[in-house]
Amino acid sequence: MSLTDGKVEADPVLIEIVAGTLAAIEKEVETSIGRTSRSPMIRDAHDFRAGIHDRQLRKLTGRSYSALVHPVVRDYPIDTMNVGDVFFHNDVYLSEGGIGHLPDLCVTVPVFAHVDGAERVVAFIQAFGHHDDIGGAVPGSMPSAATSVYEEGLMVPPIKLWDRGVPNESALKIMTRNSRMPDSLAADLDAECSACLAGARRLGELFDRYGVEAVEACFDAILANSTEVYRREILSQIPDGTYVWEDYAEHDGVEEPQLHRQRITLTMDSSASVPLVIDFTGTGPQAKGPINHCGDYADGNFLKKWLAPILRNLAESPERMAQLDVNEGVVPLIEMRFPEKGTLLTPIFPAPTNARTFVILRLLGVLAGVLAKATGGRMPADQETIRYTGVYGTDLEGQPYLMREVLGGGSGGRYYADGEDTIHVVPDSRNLPTEFTEGRFPLRVERLGLAMDSGGPGRYRGGCGYEKHIRVLRDAHFMSIADRSILACWGVKGGKAGRPFQITVDPGGPDEHEVDALADAEPLTAGTVVRIRTTGGGGWGDPLDRPVEEVLRDIAWRKVSVAGARADYGVVVTESGEADHEATEALRASRQAERTGDEPFFDRGPGYAQLSGGAAFNEFDVL
Repeated sequence: MSLTDGKVEADPVLIEIVAGTLAAIEKEVETSIGRTSRSPMIRDAHDFRAGIHDRQLRKLTGRSYSALVHPVVRDYPIDTMNVGDVFFHNDVYLSEGGIGHLPDLCVTVPVFAHVDGAERVVAFIQAFGHHDDIGGAVPGSMPSAATSVYEEGLMVPPIKLWDRGVPNESALKIMTRNSRMPDSLAADLDAECSACLAGARRLGELFDRYGVEAVEACFDAILANSTEVYRREILSQIPDGTYVWEDYAEHDGVEEPQLHRQRITLTMDSSASVPLVIDFTGTGPQAKGPINHCGDYADGNFLKKWLAPILRNLAESPERMAQLDVNEGVVPLIEMRFPEKGTLLTPIFPAPTNARTFVILRLLGVLAGVLAKATGGRMPADQETIRYTGVYGTDLEGQPYLMREVLGGGSGGRYYADGEDTIHVVPDSRNLPTEFTEGRFPLRVERLGLAMDSGGPGRYRGGCGYEKHIRVLRDAHFMSIADRSILACWGVKGGKAGRPFQITVDPGGPDEHEVDALADAEPLTAGTVVRIRTTGGGGWGDPLDRPVEEVLRDIAWRKVSVAGARADYGVVVTESGEADHEATEALRASRQAERTGDEPFFDRGPGYAQLSGGAAFNEFDVL
């Protein structure tokens, strides 16, 4: 449904002006938040994002994903809103699927313009970010063994946090009282509210300058163009038919590790008005622990836009892929079908959700996998590029601190290139600067580099993960909310799986031991080192086809070891660092001769057999 019902024709030049202005305002809002917030997670790691929506609640911008305006309008009708209002929510079950866990705090500001002599809502500016602490059982509000959402922190349904420019001091007092980091929470919220209010003023100026009908006609044109581009350039690359694939989260923090199944049945019908159907039937039951995600609200509106970036890999070139944003224009092209209530994607309140990244990140890979089956492998191998690690305790002045970081990992090899090293799935997010970490917390970062041999072997190698060593200078506790510590990132079309996530306390020392990927309070005595190795991406294509000179380059760049070159690529390196071509040719020939021809299309690594009862692959892993 359009805003103008075709009554106003959009001017092509104005469309470009409006599109550029929207992108500039979105960037301006995010820049303002980054510069004025206080917590490391928001200011330094940049774990937040902004979005601009029209009065029909359609997302207009596509540089980043965002939450939804639907829950705000559901509880506060548009005609009751006023200039200077700011709405707030973080309630997972009342967010229509736009908020995944309670630390993600969302603010929404209506944009006003003159319509028929009165101020009317014409759009919305929204921002949400991952905040340090909103209460709950553990610092950081992400208890790995939570069995209900009540343990995860303070739930706030949509409320009016500012009324006509006046903050609701009572609500702010309640929220800060429930946080272990009240000053950071208050400062971050103030930064987000102020930035969105400024963005709303900027967008209102656009309407005042060109007129509401003209600007809204441009909104319609921008979204219609996106719909047409995705239909013509992207979905046309998927052959008509039905394809099935599944992948798994490995643990939920409560029960023993097991295969928590996420399945997609993808049906492509190019003649249909809604050509792409994504059916989640077959997804496993709701977990007892906090890995559930409320995906089935608002007809899956959030998940459609969350998953759609994977489709861009079908563009005709990497350059074209980089040009395509994901806005509301993709929504009319996708139908989502959900299983009954009580699954990982359809949890029943008050099921816990704080580690829902295990599910929604895995769904990106499941969609990539099913598309790889449909297109003969023209998709990247798997990646897992987010996990939360952190240290908390008291600093030198006896004040509590929380150093939490969202470390990235390697992306999957592609049909035309290696995967990227240490990328972060949250746009513009990054690791914490060492200087900041050491200056603010009683910690010392003794190493930050690439985890050698972590990228999955392939004709195109998976990207490497991080290796980070942190020494605590005072007694403290370590926390981790991570997946892919057993099940590695899968390789495709002959590529091999990457190395999994790993945490080691006191590596090489007398107390060396591994820490579970889900840990709330691993004790660390002063002087102890923690080594964090994040996941490597899966490989693409046969590693025996990787040119020897590229393997030697990987050794020189310390991405692959000499031993790894031999074991993974069949490349024999002499003591002088040169390739022994004769020995390499013989080794590769013997490896090739050992193959039966029945190898699966996907390689899941050895961890899958551990959880599957000995099977190396499943029925959906073969073409």
